[in-house]
Amino acid sequence: MVIDARSAIEFGEIEITGRLVDASNATLFGHVTGANGEEISLIYKPIAGERPLWDFPDGTLAAREVAAYQFSDFAGFNLVPLTILRDGPYGLGAVQEWVEVDQEIDIIDLAQSRDQALRRLVLFDAIINNTDRKIGHLLPTRTGELFACDHGVCFHQEDKLRTVLWQWRAEELLGEDFDLLHSVNNRFDDFASLVEELLTPTEIAATKMRIERLIQTRVYPSPSDDWPAIPWPPI
Repeated sequence: MVIDARSAIEFGEIEITGRLVDASNATLFGHVTGANGEEISLIYKPIAGERPLWDFPDGTLAAREVAAYQFSDFAGFNLVPLTILRDGPYGLGAVQEWVEVDQEIDIIDLAQSRDQALRRLVLFDAIINNTDRKIGHLLPTRTGELFACDHGVCFHQEDKLRTVLWQWRAEELLGEDFDLLHSVNNRFDDFASLVEELLTPTEIAATKMRIERLIQTRVYPSPSDDWPAIPWPPI
């Protein structure tokens, strides 16, 4: 993401050109115009188009999308495309940079593999308490990067991890995982200040508790007997 593109996504006029019809909430495709006249594609999820959920407060999904980006960026995961909260054609919502995926990669095969980028995503999801990690959320690029999207149902204060990625369940964390966890834990107050208007104090505190639990248990999480392990549909 170059600075000019970021500025365009933050401040440019959004033009809507389509809709992702399979999404459960209003998910609109569009673009803004960059400084050099190029079109920069994006996804816009207005709060007004969010479907009410029994376990997440109404009108909070867009904020959670942004908080997931903030944590990915803050911790150095670099897994979530640029996502900001801003006004758009249908009001305040989450606006995310569009990622062009490599259509030659079979994402079902990828999701069942032990690709190291997936392993980092597993750790990321465990920390943000992702309750809806589906195969279709994986965004592998032609340049070998892996991004992930759809983080509107994360950061709940209760443990609700639900994912298709259980390849590393109960395995020991790697040294680099501990380095990242300790780094984020030591700087957590800085992250808390970034998301204090996006998440509740209880949700922020629960995020820190999950980091500390991973440091203590020293293993990747396993499915819970108290919560469905895999989202439906899984793709």
